[in-house]
Amino acid sequence: MLIETETTPNPATLKFLPGQAVMTAGTRDFADADEAAASPLASALFSLGDVTGVFLGRDFVSVTAAPGVDWRDLKPQVLSVLLDHFSSGSPLFAPGSAAEILVPADESFAENPEDADIVAQIKDLIDTRVRPAVARDGGDIAYRGFDRGVVYLAMHGACSGCPSSTATLKQGIETLLKHYVPEVTEVRAA
Repeated sequence: MLIETETTPNPATLKFLPGQAVMTAGTRDFADADEAAASPLASALFSLGDVTGVFLGRDFVSVTAAPGVDWRDLKPQVLSVLLDHFSSGSPLFAPGSAAEILVPADESFAENPEDADIVAQIKDLIDTRVRPAVARDGGDIAYRGFDRGVVYLAMHGACSGCPSSTATLKQGIETLLKHYVPEVTEVRAA
């Protein structure tokens, strides 16, 4: 089995491509070892000690290293864990765990029903234009809400904490959404 690696715009994160599906639906972001308990793969990666984030995408795994960790030392360890997991056919999630996909929009965010068409346009643009580009960089983006012209989005995986994530939100996504949806005035991280 060959696992390819790619750099991401976030220097602390590498993207690993096992050549097969990782998640069949949605994505999953683990920010610490406690969250990773739901996934044997994520748990094994966190057990390396120098891992501070694991993101499971459709066909990739993004791993974020702790500050000051040299990828030359960590990369072979991560590859070993990934090879063991994918070659053994182990389940991605522990039996009985809450294997939720990426967190849906905040339930407490009350959107105006009159904005339903605008929200549908925004979600479609995010799914068809933004999400594929963000996935190429080892991350994902989640729609959180729309209120009085402001779109709230959450970055995950390599994009979370990336030095260029603010520029991506403001110069990339905001510009795109404003162009296609004139009611959008701003994009903010949620």
